[in-house]
Amino acid sequence: MEQQNVKELTLTRVLNAPRELVFKAWTDPEMLADWWGPRGFTAPVCEIDLRPGGALRICMHAPQLGFPNHWMDGIINEVIAPERLVFISYAFRDESGNAPLEILNTITFERQGEKTKLTVHAVVTRATAEMAPALAGMDLGWNQSLDKLTEQLAELIAYE
Repeated sequence: MEQQNVKELTLTRVLNAPRELVFKAWTDPEMLADWWGPRGFTAPVCEIDLRPGGALRICMHAPQLGFPNHWMDGIINEVIAPERLVFISYAFRDESGNAPLEILNTITFERQGEKTKLTVHAVVTRATAEMAPALAGMDLGWNQSLDKLTEQLAELIAYE
């Protein structure tokens, strides 16, 4: 059974990094791979075609947590560098290519002096009933990912 608009999440962080660097961390595949996913996950494959209609493809890997090679893919809807990134993500695709979870993600990057106000707005546009556990962990997963992003940026700033 499919549910519509089952969850919406907005997270805001003020990051101690310039907007251009924060935007790059979201759009450079190597940087994105370093922080994408909750704690315990790595991203051994991260590809992004940064243009409207371009593809996003990330392998999230956490065998110790029961997620070996979990693929997430998507389509870039909008890129306004370094202000806004909009993409649709699909997760848990089956053998036929059907995705039981679809999320519209709008990421905004607002300059605040030398810092950046980052806002992640995720709207679940399609989810099957089997996706309830994933939806229950969505807030925690995004927060852990953003914690990893914050740590990555702090390391980069420290070495500048």
